[in-house]
Amino acid sequence: MHYYRYESAEVSCCFKYLMFSYNIIFWLAGAAFIAIGFWAWSEKGVLLDLTQVTRMHGLDPVWMVLVVGAITFILGFAGCVGALRENICLLKFFSGLIGFIFFLELTAAVLVVVFQGQVRDWINDFFLNNIKAYRDDIDLQNLIDSLQRLNQCCGAQEPNDWDRNVYFSCNGTHRSREKCGVPFSCCRKDPADTVINTQCGYDVRLKSQDDWMDIYTKGCIPALEDWLPGNMYTVAIVFIVISLLQMVGIYLARTLIAEIEKVKFNFH
Repeated sequence: MHYYRYESAEVSCCFKYLMFSYNIIFWLAGAAFIAIGFWAWSEKGVLLDLTQVTRMHGLDPVWMVLVVGAITFILGFAGCVGALRENICLLKFFSGLIGFIFFLELTAAVLVVVFQGQVRDWINDFFLNNIKAYRDDIDLQNLIDSLQRLNQCCGAQEPNDWDRNVYFSCNGTHRSREKCGVPFSCCRKDPADTVINTQCGYDVRLKSQDDWMDIYTKGCIPALEDWLPGNMYTVAIVFIVISLLQMVGIYLARTLIAEIEKVKFNFH
């Protein structure tokens, strides 16, 4: 009885290179995300002192970049190498991991709909914890500032949430110049200003709330709740597109696996 290496068998080049093309982008993107993440950590000195990661009380956005990059890189690697080498184990791992990620996304969507109140409270607590850690990390600071500017909001529920941060708090005896203020990203932007005034939020909460004309008074959680109903179609379309891309990946992987197994069976 003669055995043949199934790598030399006639597996459909169409599915093989479609699978490779589908994954090469994710592989390269994953590598880029990982490189950006480690570059950001090196700029902050984290690579020289890894204990900084555990000392931070809020979210380090670099973690998100690294996690997304690692998952994307692993998927892209398994898909590309699995397709080129016609490796059934890698292709099964690829399709299984995508299926698991899709299941997690679906579960998260259902939980958000069913437990809206609890999810709202969790997001509110999460935002407050990151307000507390605002000055701990420059990337977190930039993320919160971007969120407040884009959504024209301040704090989780209101500007007074910035009392949670030791630098902006009105309580205590600290002598921070930012005491009883808010970050500049809470300020209403004057179209005539060409330079950002980073001191515009100083002492603003020393005034009565009726005089808070220069800052946004709506919290970011209510702003998000107001944004969602009008953009539900956009959210749904994004979710559908992502789901379709995942289904295409699973379909290509399973089809390629079936062809490899068929050819392998016929030539043994």
